[in-house]
Amino acid sequence: MDEAEFVQLLESLLQPDTERVKAATSTLNNNYYTSPAALTALLHILTSHPKSELRQLAAVEARKLVTKHWSSLPAEQKNTLRNQLFQSSLNDDVTLVRHSAARVVSAIASIDFEDGEWADLPGYLQQAATSQTARHREVAVYMLFTLLESVGETFPANMADLYKLFNITIQDPESAEVRVNTMLALSRMAMLIDPEEDPKSLRAFQDTVPKLVAVLKSTVEEGDEDHALQAFEVFQTLLGCEAALLQKHFGDLVKFMIELAASTSIEDDYRSQALAFLMQCVRYRKLKVQGLRIGEELTVKALQIVTELGDLSSDEDDITPARSALGLLDILASSLPPSQVVVPLLKAIGPFVTSQNPDYRRAGILALGMCVEGAPDFIATQMGEILPMVLHLLEDPEIKVRAAALNGVARLADDLAEDMGKEHARLIPALIKNFDIAVNSSQGPDDERSLEIIRGSCNAIDSLIEGLESEDAARYVPELVPRFSSLFQHTDFKSKVAAVGAVGSIAAAAEGSFLPYFEQTMHALAPYVTIKESQDDLDLRGVVCDSMGKMAQAVGAVPFQQYVRPLMEASEEALHLDHPRLRETSYILWSTMAKVYEEEFSPYLAGAVKGLQDCLEQDETDLEVQLGEEAKDLLGSEVIVQGRKTKVAAATDDDDDDNIDIEDIGDEEDWDDIGAVTAVAMEKEIAVEVIGDIITHTRRHFLPFLENIVKGILSLVDHSYEGVRKAALGTLWRTYACLWGLAEGQGMEKWKPGIPLQVEPTGDLTKLGNLVMTATMNVWQDEMDRGTVTDINRDLAATLKLCGPAVLFTEDGIAVPQIAQQLLSIITKHHPCQQDLGDEVDEDILEESSEYDWLVIETAMEVVTCLSVALGPSFAELWKLFEKPVLKYASSQESTERSAAVGTIAECIGNMGGACTPYTTGLLKLLMHRLTDEDPETKSNAVYGLGLLCEKSENDQEILKSYPSIFQKLEPLLDDQGQARLLDNTAGCVSRMISKHPNNIPIEEVLPRLVELLPLREDYEENKPIFKMIVQLYQANNGAVRQLTPSLMPVFEKVLGPPEEQLEDETRAQLVELVKYLQKQAQ
Repeated sequence: MDEAEFVQLLESLLQPDTERVKAATSTLNNNYYTSPAALTALLHILTSHPKSELRQLAAVEARKLVTKHWSSLPAEQKNTLRNQLFQSSLNDDVTLVRHSAARVVSAIASIDFEDGEWADLPGYLQQAATSQTARHREVAVYMLFTLLESVGETFPANMADLYKLFNITIQDPESAEVRVNTMLALSRMAMLIDPEEDPKSLRAFQDTVPKLVAVLKSTVEEGDEDHALQAFEVFQTLLGCEAALLQKHFGDLVKFMIELAASTSIEDDYRSQALAFLMQCVRYRKLKVQGLRIGEELTVKALQIVTELGDLSSDEDDITPARSALGLLDILASSLPPSQVVVPLLKAIGPFVTSQNPDYRRAGILALGMCVEGAPDFIATQMGEILPMVLHLLEDPEIKVRAAALNGVARLADDLAEDMGKEHARLIPALIKNFDIAVNSSQGPDDERSLEIIRGSCNAIDSLIEGLESEDAARYVPELVPRFSSLFQHTDFKSKVAAVGAVGSIAAAAEGSFLPYFEQTMHALAPYVTIKESQDDLDLRGVVCDSMGKMAQAVGAVPFQQYVRPLMEASEEALHLDHPRLRETSYILWSTMAKVYEEEFSPYLAGAVKGLQDCLEQDETDLEVQLGEEAKDLLGSEVIVQGRKTKVAAATDDDDDDNIDIEDIGDEEDWDDIGAVTAVAMEKEIAVEVIGDIITHTRRHFLPFLENIVKGILSLVDHSYEGVRKAALGTLWRTYACLWGLAEGQGMEKWKPGIPLQVEPTGDLTKLGNLVMTATMNVWQDEMDRGTVTDINRDLAATLKLCGPAVLFTEDGIAVPQIAQQLLSIITKHHPCQQDLGDEVDEDILEESSEYDWLVIETAMEVVTCLSVALGPSFAELWKLFEKPVLKYASSQESTERSAAVGTIAECIGNMGGACTPYTTGLLKLLMHRLTDEDPETKSNAVYGLGLLCEKSENDQEILKSYPSIFQKLEPLLDDQGQARLLDNTAGCVSRMISKHPNNIPIEEVLPRLVELLPLREDYEENKPIFKMIVQLYQANNGAVRQLTPSLMPVFEKVLGPPEEQLEDETRAQLVELVKYLQKQAQ
C-alpha cells in the first residue's frame, strides 16, 4: 500500500473543495478501504501523526473499518495495535481526538469481547480511572461510557465494581470532565437495570442520584455550558429508563429543577433546560408528579417566569425560559387535575391582570390561554369571572397586553366555542375596535406593533365566529367581511394570511348569509389559488384553498359549481410542489368537496384516490444524508429530509462521520428512538382522515377503490405516530358503518339486539368487521397514547350503536370477553395509557384525574352503554363485571364522574330490559340516593334511571315498596324551574311509573302536576313514555286524564308542530290518532 498517497488522500478530505473531497473519497473506498492494511494504516496515523485534524479523521475512518477488517488481522499485530491505541488515547493532547479514539477502542472491544479477547481491558480502564493524571481519568471513564453504550450487558466486568468506581469518579476533585463522563456512563448503566431482577444494582444507582444532581449544580454555577448541557441530557435519558431508578429522589429532583428554572441569576439556557426536564417529568411521570402535589408550585412558578417574556416579535424559534414556561403550563393543564393547575392559576392571575406592570398583565392572560385546552370543562364553569377580565384587557393601554388578550380570546374560543359564542355581543365589538384602532394608527408596513393587533384581531374572530349560531354570525358579516377583505392585498404576509383565514371562518359560520359577499370574495382570492414562486406563496395558497372550501360549505353546491374544476386542478398540481402543508390542504379540500357534492363528487374520485393512495405509500425510512464541511453550521438545527424533520446533531462530541449513509445509520429501530414526528407522518394522518370523509359522502361510488384503500389503511394501524394510528382505526370503523348503511339500503334486515345474531350481515361486512375488530384489539390493549384510546372507545361505541352486535364476532370467536377486559382496565385505571412510563399502578394517587384522563374513562363507559344497546337482555351477564367499578364512580367526589356513571347505569337498565331484575335492590338504593345529589346533571340522570328501573324491573315487590319514597323525593324537584332537563326527566319518570303500575298511584293527584311540566323543553326522548302513558289512560277511559283534556290539547298541538325531533314517528302517529278521537268526541 502506498502510505504517502494514502495520507495525501486523507488530507484531501479536510480541504474545502467539494470535487477534491469526492475524488479522494472514491479512491479511498475503491482502492484502499477494501484491504485490512487500510485499518492498520489508519490506526498508525491515529496513534502517531503530528496533525490533530488528521488523527481525528483517522479515528473516524478507522471506526468504520473495524467491523470489516479487525477480525482478519494477525493476533500478534492486533495485540500491538491494542496497546498502542490504548496508550495514545490516554495521552493525546486534544479532547476530541481522545474521544474519537475511545470510540475506536469500543468498536474493537465489541468484537474482541465476543471472541473472548482483550479480557484485561476492563482492568486497565479501572486503573486508569483512578490514575493521578486527570487526563487519564477523563479518557478511561469516557471509554467505559462508550463500551457500556456499545456492548451493554455483555461488558465483561463486575457491575458492583463499576458502581464502586463511579462513586469515586463522580466526585472527582479536579476534573469536571471526569465527573460528567461518569454521569454519561451511569446513564448507560441505568438502561441495563431491571429493578426486580437486580435490586442491588437498583440501590447502587439510587445512591448515585444525589451526586448526579451535585455535578449538574456545579456545572451550572460555574457557567460550564458544554458540561451542563450534557448533564441535563443525562437526566432526560433517565426519565426514559425504569421509573424505580429516580423514584427515591424524584421529589427532590423536581424541586431542584423548579428552583433552577425560577432563578434569574443563572443563564437562560440552563433555565430552559430545567423547564424542558420538568415538561418531560409531567409527560412521563405525571402520576408521580400528581402524587407529590407539586402541581400548584409548578404552575405558580411558571406563571412568574412568563412575566419575563420580553419582545414577542423576536425570533419565534428562540427557546427562552418564558416560552418554555408557557409550554410547561400547557402540559400541566392537560396532565394534572384542575385542582392542582387551573384552580391555583385562576387564583394567582387575579393580582397579575390588575398589576401596574404590563408584563404581569400580559403573563396572566397568556398563561390562562395556555391552560384552556387541558381543562376546558372546568374553565367553562369560571367564564363569569374570566370574561370581564378578558374584556378589560382588550382595552388595555399597552399594545402588547391587548395582543396577548386577543391571543387569549382565540385560545378560549378554540376550546370553548359554544361558551364564548354566547358572549359574541360583548366580544366582537371589542375585537373590531382593536382592529380599527390598529389599522387607523398604523405607521406603515413595518409597524409591527399595529400589525400584531391586526393579525390578533383576525385570529380571534376566526376562532370565535365558528362558535356562533348562523343567525348570530350573519349579523356581523357586513361589518367583518369588508374590513378583512381590505387586507387581501396587504404587504404583510402574516396579516394577509390571518384575514383570509378569518373570512373563511366567517363564511362557514354565517352559511347562506355570506352569499352577498361570495362572488367578490372568490374573485379577490382567485389569483392566489395558483401562486407558487416562493415559500410564502405556497403557504398563502394553502390558506386560500382552506377558506374557499369553507365558503363552498357555506353557500352550497350550486353557487360554488363554477369554481370546482379550477380548484380541483390546482389542488392536484399542489401535490407536486414539494410542500407538505399544501398537500394536506389539497386533501382537506377534497374532503370538503365530497361533503358538499356527495355522490356528485364521483367524477373526481379517481384522481383524489390516487393522490391519497400515493400519500399513504410514501416511504418514511429511505434517508440518505450527506454532511460535508459546509454542514457544520447546521448542527443543532432542524432540517427537512424527504419530508422528515430531523435534528442535525452528533450523538456525542466526536462527530463520527463526515459522510453518513443509511448503512451507517442502522435499521429502522434506531430511528424510532428519535421520537420525532415526521412531516410525512402528519400528512398521512390528514390523508387517512380525508379518506374517511370521502367514503362516508360518496358511498357506493367509492366501492371500486375500497379494497385497495382498506389494505393501505390496515398497514398503518401500528404506525409509530399515534395520529396515524388513531386516524387509521377511525376511518376503518367509518368504512364499516358506511358499508353497513349501504347493505341496509339494499334490503338487509335491520339488526336486532342480542347474541346469537338474529340478523346475519353480508359476507363483505363480516370480512371487513373481522379485519377492523382484530386490528383494533391489537392496538387497544397496548396503546400508550390516551387520545388514541379515547378515539378507539368512541369509534367502537358509535359502531355498536349503529350496526349492532355483528361486529363483535371475529374469526377467532366472539370478542366480548377481550372488549370487557379492556374496558375494565380503563375504568379501573389500569390500562397502559393511564400509567407512567415503565411504572406500576399506584392506587394512592389515582383518585383525581385531569380532564383528558377522565375522558378516556368516560368514553369507556360509553362503550359499556353501547354494548348494552347491541346485546340487549344478553348484557345482563356482563353487568356483573361492570357494576362495581361503575357504581364506585357514581359515588365519586367529582360531579362529572357521578353524572357519567349514573347516566351509564340508567342507559344500561333501559337496554337490559327485564334482565336488570336481579340487580334491582342495589341499583334502586343508589339511584334513590342520587335524587338528592347537589349536581343537577347527576340528579337528572338518577331520575331518568329510576323511571327506567321502575318500568323494566320485574321485581314488583321491591319497586312498589319504594313508590312512596320515590314520590317524596321527586316532589321537591318540581320547584326547580331553572333545570329544564331535570323537569323533563321527572315527567318521564312519573309517566313510566304510572304506565307500569297505574293502580298503585293516585293518578288524580299526580297527573295534574305532571301536565304542568308539559310540553318538554329539552329532553325530547322523554316524550315517548309520557304520551304512551297518556294514550293508555285515555284508552282505559281514565277520568283524571279526561278532566285534563282542555289543558292537554294545547300541549298536543305544540309537540305535533315544529321542531320535528320532539316526537318519534310511532309516538306522533299515536298522538295524531288520539287528537282525532278527542276532536270527534268534542263534536
